[in-house]
Amino acid sequence: MLKILQARLQQYVNCELPDVQAGFRKGRGTRDHIANIRWIMEKGKAFQKNIYFCFSDYAKAFDCVDHNKLWKILKEMGIPDNLTCLLRNLYVGQEATVKTGHGTTDWFQIGKGARRGCILSPCLFNFYAEYIMRNAGLEEAQAGIKIAGRNINNLRYADDTTLTAESEEELKSLVLKVKVESEKVGLKLNIQKTKIMASGPITS
Repeated sequence: MLKILQARLQQYVNCELPDVQAGFRKGRGTRDHIANIRWIMEKGKAFQKNIYFCFSDYAKAFDCVDHNKLWKILKEMGIPDNLTCLLRNLYVGQEATVKTGHGTTDWFQIGKGARRGCILSPCLFNFYAEYIMRNAGLEEAQAGIKIAGRNINNLRYADDTTLTAESEEELKSLVLKVKVESEKVGLKLNIQKTKIMASGPITS
């Protein structure tokens, strides 16, 4: 059943997700983006450009996916209602209890979190992340690395995002946009895991 749903979802993944998202996609991997970053740095040096990277990660990304927001996002992404209904049925009625030093709490409904170990979770998270990036306006943003007629301002692998720009100000603008839109759907950037790297032209 899950594999059938995965195959159905995959059709929409290929249509809705851009090439910059390499996470959990057939024939794609982290090596692709490592190669892309090296290519960007090489081109930057060749064209005498300053390049700034922000490597960011979310804090407990999969655990913070809001179920109600997820269903709305799937609708916006063009996922048919009947398919979304089947996905919702996998999540409905989930409950948990917590053991404490004073005993066990009452059972309560779970309204957040992608299902651990479920083959559908990576795909669902990719839609969640794509919604954030669209609302942040990255595709239309002028900020980014302009090389060979292209503007590249982000590379993604699931919840790991690399933002790129030609100035500190542009990079800060991109990071703030992503931060704001992420928080609207319950995700927060992990400051401890967020790193900045600068690459400049070679001077003789």
